[in-house]
Amino acid sequence: MFKWIKSGIGIKRWICLSVIGIVCLSFAFILMFRNVSLIWRLIAIVFATIGSLFVVFSAQKLVKVSLISANPVSKKQKCDENKFANLVYDRRYLMKDPKIVAIGGGTGLSTMLRGLKAYTSNITAVVTMADDGGGSGVLREDLRMLPPGDIRNCILALADTEPIMEKLLQYRFEDGMLKGQCFGNLFLAAMNGISGNFEEAVQKMSDVLAVTGRVLPVSLYSLKLCAELENGLIIHGESKITRFLCQNSGRIKRVFLLPREAEPLQEVLDAIMDADIIVLGPGSLYTSIIPNLLVNGVTSAIRKSPALKAYVCNIMTQPGETDKYTAYDHLKAIERHSYKGIIDKCIINDSKIPEKLKDKYRSENSEIVQNDIDKILKEGIKVITGDYLKITNGLVRHDSEKLARTIIELTGSKCKKNAKRTASLYYIK
Repeated sequence: MFKWIKSGIGIKRWICLSVIGIVCLSFAFILMFRNVSLIWRLIAIVFATIGSLFVVFSAQKLVKVSLISANPVSKKQKCDENKFANLVYDRRYLMKDPKIVAIGGGTGLSTMLRGLKAYTSNITAVVTMADDGGGSGVLREDLRMLPPGDIRNCILALADTEPIMEKLLQYRFEDGMLKGQCFGNLFLAAMNGISGNFEEAVQKMSDVLAVTGRVLPVSLYSLKLCAELENGLIIHGESKITRFLCQNSGRIKRVFLLPREAEPLQEVLDAIMDADIIVLGPGSLYTSIIPNLLVNGVTSAIRKSPALKAYVCNIMTQPGETDKYTAYDHLKAIERHSYKGIIDKCIINDSKIPEKLKDKYRSENSEIVQNDIDKILKEGIKVITGDYLKITNGLVRHDSEKLARTIIELTGSKCKKNAKRTASLYYIK
């Protein structure tokens, strides 16, 4: 109590002003209910007006001073009251919106998250921990940590950062010993070094970047993804699976994790049980989505959860991994690794892709996923089709805005986008 009235905080003047305002209102209130002359009633109205203005103005200043004192905005920066008002509104309003659990990894999941954060803050992204390639693989081997790449992408997708900060965290070194390494991965690796475990490191990075919702590794175990091909060959390691299949003929029969006794985070199971909707994908079928379902307890939690279960089907096939796969084939692969009936609704893009772009993808052994909707409907799965295509830098991607609107509407909620969200979230957590 006494700390709030110490000199230098700039709060005593507004407390005094509010007290004066309350005194004026009290005096006006007493006069109003006494048998006094007209002149005194006019005086009471004047005091009531002055008192009301003093109370409202001082309350506004008290809130502003409190917020400035609680966040690291420098004194040289202009403080925008509208941003603070939007901040309070966003945090309270978005918390009432649907609870969404998004399961996957890679570019597909982060793309969807960018759209969802405009509609709800109740987002839990569950990310696979089987990545062992690229910069993540190097850090995983050298520092004995969990792979940071997919986690980083999801954190940045849900973060409300300044553009320069996002550009910095996505920067890849081009020369020297760090060539090919992403600064965001190193940032998370440093957080891991000063934290008790990887989960805590992810939470600290999320706090720094003012993430909307939560990003959770599916497990704290060091997981290795293995694939058994139809010819009986077993490949160990997520990066080796994709590389082998791109260079050799073969088709995946099943994938599995080592160690088999890997347990999920309890927070992951809690989020699944508490969700309004669980979304699988979009993303690589065998290396991003299914690995999450293979962690002990995750599939069981999904089965028990009363949430609606939806799958966002990929627009293009994955070279080597899902060659010639149709939308129905994607669904059946998920069921083989979990249980029949895991998907209630399937979201499929039905818009056309330019022929030049098709030719480019064909040259890379990728093609459009064929929409055999009749087969899906026979399985009792409802299908939602629409124009979810967005071409970015010559690459086929899901339109995060349209996809997010569909997911929100599936929960039965009114799809009201909060367009007032501001970068003030970056300063206050």
